[in-house]
Amino acid sequence: MEEAWQQAWEAGLVFITWLQTTYPQLEGFFLFVTDLGREEFYLALFPLIYWCIHKSLGRQLGYLFLFTVFVNAIFKQAFRDPRPFWIDPAVGLDTREEGYGIPSGHTQNATILYFFLAAWLGRAWFWAFAIFMVGLMGLSRIYLGTHFVTDVIAGFLLAVLTLVGFAAGQRRYGFGFNRRILGQRLLVVVVVPLVLAAVFITIRLLLGPPDMAVPWASYIPAAELSSIEAAATAFGLLLGFGIGVVLEGSRVRFRVEGAVWKRVLRYVIGLVMLVAIWAGLRQVFPDDPLWLAVPLRILRYFLTTFWAAFYAPWLFVKLRLAEAEPVPEMDLSLR
Repeated sequence: MEEAWQQAWEAGLVFITWLQTTYPQLEGFFLFVTDLGREEFYLALFPLIYWCIHKSLGRQLGYLFLFTVFVNAIFKQAFRDPRPFWIDPAVGLDTREEGYGIPSGHTQNATILYFFLAAWLGRAWFWAFAIFMVGLMGLSRIYLGTHFVTDVIAGFLLAVLTLVGFAAGQRRYGFGFNRRILGQRLLVVVVVPLVLAAVFITIRLLLGPPDMAVPWASYIPAAELSSIEAAATAFGLLLGFGIGVVLEGSRVRFRVEGAVWKRVLRYVIGLVMLVAIWAGLRQVFPDDPLWLAVPLRILRYFLTTFWAAFYAPWLFVKLRLAEAEPVPEMDLSLR
């Protein structure tokens, strides 16, 4: 099995080298494409959808996206595979990533985003656009020497499986979940990230220390730290957003509809505060010791998505930048 992977990596390096030497003029373009898959892009995009365009779409897509971010962190830790530039530094046109290789997070996240939007819109032209964007994102990761072809394929397949599972779950449990009492809904959105965290920790314990006899051993300490940080980030994001949207649906119930200028103000005010929390706490919270940095990282990302999901809509209603749905009437009749 190990020999098969070695052969796949060697073939992958040959393909990456061919791409880079045949099309050297595309480096800047693919760096731009890959930046569309970074954290900053999604932090700007999802609040725009949730606050200003379509609330239900923002809630579902946001939660599914954050769920798949956690799944990606789990699989990277489970496989502990190298990136191309770990094996051959000459192909490393973008070496900003420190985590393990397979599956490609950029490809997985892009597939979730564009395929979900395509399914929601139900337009053939957007499906064509979605397929193009996912393919372009995957190709950018290969071209830049950040991922092998196998990493990209794995990220794509994992995203498709996640989408299929989400669709099946929505069909069976979605309506019933929304009718449950607040405490039960909160329990679910707390248990989901806890279960994923337990899976991540269990995998680390079962695998034990990484193999430091491999040629790319110098990259492993940073990759192990990156894995822990990625799981902590995903845990905080998913927990904060899940609790936030449940509480918002029960306590705030803001409406996206409104004048364009109100939507623009919502986005500007909300995003300024979101960036202040996300970037401001990054400057304040320490990176070590790890026992302190990890819970503070969880707190930072929890507050970021909790603001986006709950407090920002609450502020919009208070500032009259958004209307609120009326409180549902209680039916006390006997039937």
